[in-house]
Amino acid sequence: MYDIIVIGAGHAGCEAALAAARMGAACLLISSDLTAIARMSCTPAIGGVAKGQITREIDALGGEMAKAIDATGIQFRMLNKSKGPAMHSPRAQADKTLYSLYMRSVIEREPNIDLIQDTVTGIECSAGSFRGARLSSGRLINGRAAILACGTFLNGLIHIGMNHYAGGRTIAEPPVYGLTENLARLGITSGRLKTGTPPRVDARSIDYSMCEEQKGDDDSVVFSFKSQARISSIQISCFVTKTTIATHEILKKGFDRSPLFTGKVQGVGPRYCPSIEDKICRFPDKDSHHIFLEPEGFDTNEMYVNGFSTSLPEDIQIEALQSIPGLEKVKMIRPGYAIEYDYFFPHQINRSLETKLVKNLYFAGQINGTSGYEEAAAQGLIAGINATLQIQNSPPLHLKRSDAYIGVLIDDLITKETNEPYRMFTSSAEHRLLLRHDNADIRLQQFGFSAGLIDNETFSAFINKKELINTLNQLCLNTKLPPAEVNTILSGLDYPAINTAQSAASLLKRPGIHLVMLLDSSLSFKKNVYDITRDHFVYEQVEINLKYEGYLKRDLLMAEKILRLDLHQIPPSFKYDNVAGLSNEGREKLKKHQPDTIGQASRILGVSPSDISVLMVRLGR
Repeated sequence: MYDIIVIGAGHAGCEAALAAARMGAACLLISSDLTAIARMSCTPAIGGVAKGQITREIDALGGEMAKAIDATGIQFRMLNKSKGPAMHSPRAQADKTLYSLYMRSVIEREPNIDLIQDTVTGIECSAGSFRGARLSSGRLINGRAAILACGTFLNGLIHIGMNHYAGGRTIAEPPVYGLTENLARLGITSGRLKTGTPPRVDARSIDYSMCEEQKGDDDSVVFSFKSQARISSIQISCFVTKTTIATHEILKKGFDRSPLFTGKVQGVGPRYCPSIEDKICRFPDKDSHHIFLEPEGFDTNEMYVNGFSTSLPEDIQIEALQSIPGLEKVKMIRPGYAIEYDYFFPHQINRSLETKLVKNLYFAGQINGTSGYEEAAAQGLIAGINATLQIQNSPPLHLKRSDAYIGVLIDDLITKETNEPYRMFTSSAEHRLLLRHDNADIRLQQFGFSAGLIDNETFSAFINKKELINTLNQLCLNTKLPPAEVNTILSGLDYPAINTAQSAASLLKRPGIHLVMLLDSSLSFKKNVYDITRDHFVYEQVEINLKYEGYLKRDLLMAEKILRLDLHQIPPSFKYDNVAGLSNEGREKLKKHQPDTIGQASRILGVSPSDISVLMVRLGR
């Protein structure tokens, strides 16, 4: 008898198993292929817009993804550096083979995790609660709770042109049959989604003189708050090129053999990560689209053609690739393809990621309709934490939308209609100025420590950092710098000179002025600050807090207003059919989603403000 059974060893399953085991649960991790743990089946990268913030949040809560990419990254960049701090997003290319090996090593060193290589074909229940997992061999393994993290394996079908193959993640991996049908018999409904991947090419066959080189940052930011520096000092360049009008004409020749356009693909694909053929149809006025050539590791010639996801026939793929500048003589190692798979409508889970129909059964990752390694890992971490808290008879961890991007992700899944793969963007978070990558530890490390995933030494260092931030913040508010020490800075930025001393805090509110500039201009101020700390991460927090003080206060007020609605609980047995005054659509959506709070109800598509008013009156609010 295991405490937690984790089914699937992708990015969601790895985080789920590690979280449960580190919290003291006896955990079993089941995978059809133990050599494919945390496999990067698509892009060889972690992070990016909003995804980088999620990765740092996973680290702040005690997860492993950030440490894994710091240890195996081959290029590190900060995206959107020309914009404000809310938009800054770390991204790193990974050595995909080393990444998988790193994660397997971490899992195998965890004493509370057992591993089995097999396929789960069914879930056994008793009195509406999870009891055990049935393997393809017929063996039943009993457990107190289970986390289903099957990725794209459920009834997976791969498309390349008019050819179709059964596949779970790649052509070489078999799909999982029977599990969707088993869950359907328990009353859990499923849908069908599609995702895709581009071809891989031989890096030796590329003419780099025709491409734009894209180097990593010299002052690269690591992902884990515990990492002091990258494990490797070597960074490998990526390269950028573009499709041409000729490329588009070649691709169009294959449209009559496209599974996307001939109706062979039934699943809905991601709107924000379309295939190259879909881009041509949706944006006919565009003469070209960017193509990013991304290496897949230190010791491989395989290169990922980002931006060229396709399921067109192989002959069209290679001909189109060779019409792109720099790829005229390119050799294709393996073609791009589309994969269809089953997922479960996420309105059937609650905030803890436990299913509403089966107690102690949790869903995490792409089976909830999401896309991306980071979104999957975040769900796995939360599911692992909450499944363990459940068997420990402790209250679950619920992250609010103002706490984390992870909170936004889960809230969107359970309140929005998911009919296409969900991808996180900064625009999805109304509190994105609060949810920056740089302050993820300040926002979330307390939660990770309370769950038992952050050790005492790490938490003590974090508490010390917070105290230093508060002390330096007060010093900036109270220290006034005379005109003689700052007018040179002001004149260099075309600001008028000042006649009276001003606080460092007020000076920092001016665009272009940074804390290090004020430290360099005032020896006394510099000495006082250096007596406190020389930690540039502390400087960064203080500067952002002071420079954006007004915006941060406004965001906090809005978060508090929303929180008031989220504090109003709706009883689980509440009967919406007995509430007069609800619109027909609102009533049906509320019955379908069964929201926990008034706040959740207000975010369900189809529930109007007047429906919320009726609900609040009925609930005596």
